[in-house]
This record gives sequence, C-alpha cells and structure tokens, in this order.
Amino acid sequence: MALLDSPVGIIGIGNMGLGMALRLRDAGQPVRVHDIDATRPPLALAAGATEAATPAQAAHGCQLLIVVVVDAAQTEAVLFGPEGAAAALPAGATVMLCPTIGPADVERLALRLADAGLSCIDAPMSGGPARAREGSMSLMVACAEPLWLRFEPLLRHLASRLCRVGTRVGDGARTKLVNNLLAAVNLAATAEALALAQRMGLDMARTLEVISQSSGQSWAGVDRMTRALQGDFTPLAHTTLLAKDSGLAMAMAEQAGVVPPLGQQAAALFQQALGAGYGSQDDARMLSLLQARFGLMPSA
Repeated sequence: MALLDSPVGIIGIGNMGLGMALRLRDAGQPVRVHDIDATRPPLALAAGATEAATPAQAAHGCQLLIVVVVDAAQTEAVLFGPEGAAAALPAGATVMLCPTIGPADVERLALRLADAGLSCIDAPMSGGPARAREGSMSLMVACAEPLWLRFEPLLRHLASRLCRVGTRVGDGARTKLVNNLLAAVNLAATAEALALAQRMGLDMARTLEVISQSSGQSWAGVDRMTRALQGDFTPLAHTTLLAKDSGLAMAMAEQAGVVPPLGQQAAALFQQALGAGYGSQDDARMLSLLQARFGLMPSA
C-alpha cells in the first residue's frame, strides 16, 4: 500500500536521491524522478519509477516533492527557474528540502514557497547512499506540526533515525551544519593523530585500532582513516562536500557572532585539501594532507 495517494516527485537522483526513490518504491509508492544527468533516472526506472523531463513535470500533481540536489543555487533553479517545479505543484503541496544549505537560504526559499501557496519541510539528511537505500539514514526535520503529522509515516519509512529538531524552518539546516562541522573537526583530528603516530614511528593501523576502541574514537575519523590506510580514495564522500559544509557552518557561526576555533581550523584544512587537488577524491585524503604537512610521504 502506497504511503501517499499521489506520486512523490524527487528531483536529484544522485547517490542519496536514488536510494530514497528506491526505498519509496519498496513500499509501492508511485515515484516520479528528474535529474540533469540523463544517466541517473534509468537507475530508478528499473524499480518502477517514472521519469520526468523537467522539474515541472516531476512536480505535476504531487502532494510531496523532495529536492535532493547539491546546493542552494541548484535548489532555487529547480524550484523557481525555467520549467521550475514550484509553479507546477498543486496548491497546498509540500516541498521537502534535503540539501545541506545555509539556514538563511532555507528560510528564503520557504518564504517564496509560502507566497506560492506551498509548504516547506526543512529536512537535511545524513548517512550515505547505502543507508538511504535501506531506510536507516538520518533526517533532521524542522516543520510545522500539521506537516509532521501528515508526512511522519513516509519520513519514518525513509529514515529510521528521524530527528525532529523543531517547528522553525531553518533549524534543520542549523542542526546539520553543527553536526557536519563536528564531523570535519573529528576527521581532521583523527588524520592529524595518525600522521603524528607515523612521524613517531608507530604503526598507523595498530594506532587506529587503539583509537577505534578508546576515548579518541569518532565515527567519521575511524571510517575515513580505515579507507585511507587501505589506500582507497574512491569518493564515497567527496572532499568538496565537507569543504562546502564547514564553510557554510562557519558563515552561520559568524552570523551568530561567534568564531568556533576548532571549526575554523578544520574548515581551513578542508580548503587546503581542495588546493592540493583532493576535491574530487574521498575526504579520507585529509590524511595525505596532514602527512605532507609533517614531512611524510602521503598515502598512495
């Protein structure tokens, strides 16, 4: 039995958007998908989704439209640009914003949607494509109470780790950026610790094993450094993403009148990683950056 009595539109069938589309199809939910990359929708069509040629076509007749693009500029374009989705949605429909973008952008987009008679769920996500596919990812949701009551069953199907952070649109984005800034700090700190261990002649794999079972453990650090020590920099999480998110988090903090010192250093390190040419590689490359800083041969 479908979760909603109209198709769910999904714009952005990248790693996360595809996982969400397939997860909804598992429940028998009609899904209509659109992506600027023509190679992506067929991956959802095989599971019974239908393809839309434009954002407007994806939105037609949908009670819920899920936007899973990269940034605020893309979000604005698919909603309000030529062939934009907002004008095609029926009155009273809801747009769920899943990209990691600044809270001011979420608030601005929500106001434009409200002016068009549409509601907004602020719901940035975390967890990666495998967890999106199996429905175990995290969603940080901020929305009005009626929207929560209406869409909670669908949200719980998508995310077993469903965190309602409040009713104020923008607080989902704030929560996600605080989390991602901490992830950047943890990843950079773990890479620094392993580079220091190598500099002192310790075995990095054994050191990471100790860290993973001791007080220095962090999921982001251990996950990424495990891949780094294997020499696997296939991009499961592009360096550009945490570079973007840590920058957004620092801009948010500045607007709040503070400069988080550890966050500032981590954000700077991620910018240096981009400068070193690691942007399109996995953010496990942070180890290579710190190894080079310590005068060590970077991991292959």
